[in-house]
Amino acid sequence: GVKESHQMTIFKIIAAILHLGNLEIQGERDGEACSVSSEDEHLSSFCSLLGVEHSQMQHWLCHRK
Repeated sequence: GVKESHQMTIFKIIAAILHLGNLEIQGERDGEACSVSSEDEHLSSFCSLLGVEHSQMQHWLCHRK
């Protein structure tokens, strides 16, 4: 009973979440900091699926505010 356009949106969100789970986060400074490689294919897929800016997502995954 769900419209096809809504199904595709749901599938995009689920795929993005699954890619986010495969993201490799490297610890730095004895676990006090972390970083995500700008060339991580899962981050690129996540950003393209949700339409978010790659550099902003890379930054905010590793910085709390």
